[in-house]
Amino acid sequence: MKLTVPTWLTLLRIVMIPVLILVFYLPFRWTNFAAAAVFALAAITDWLDGWIARRYQQHSAFGAFLDPVADKLMVAVALFLIVQGHPTSWMACWASVIVGREIAVSALREWMAEIGQRAKVKVAMIGKIKTTVQMVALLCLLYSVNPHQPRGEIWMGNTVFHIGDWMLAIAALLTLWSGLQYLYAAWPALRADEQAATKQKGEPHPEVGLPRD
Repeated sequence: MKLTVPTWLTLLRIVMIPVLILVFYLPFRWTNFAAAAVFALAAITDWLDGWIARRYQQHSAFGAFLDPVADKLMVAVALFLIVQGHPTSWMACWASVIVGREIAVSALREWMAEIGQRAKVKVAMIGKIKTTVQMVALLCLLYSVNPHQPRGEIWMGNTVFHIGDWMLAIAALLTLWSGLQYLYAAWPALRADEQAATKQKGEPHPEVGLPRD
């Protein structure tokens, strides 16, 4: 298996996940800057590996599998850290919506791929907008939520936190919207598969009704 430059960048993004966790919990006042910087670097590599893959045609099956896994892991870990640093019901709610949607859509895409209709649940524009809003929100919250330092002691901490809080709520709503779009696109295939399964169950066994010797 040949590892392309985009795949190496994706692997780097996965390696940065434990780095983000370590930096977030370091008992220093500058860790909020460091955590935000690590997440920003991960977001840049996410954009960069996609650009390189398209620009230089460096596509691979392993890279196509690994890239969304790395993205979802980084987002989920960042959300867990933020909820732990700011444990409110609303923050937990937004995090649950985002993580839950990612699990549901991943399962839906896998099932659609099994029946050869993966193209019907490809990424839509609303999904790209959601991702952008979500990344900015997480960046703001990682900067302003520090387990070792009150927000009031962080430069523009309260302002940045409220911006991130509202943007995360918007991202959660866009997450629900895009998730419903995926479900709507896949619904005809879901219904057809269910009807085929029901019809198959209703068919008599080939030996039913045959005369016995």
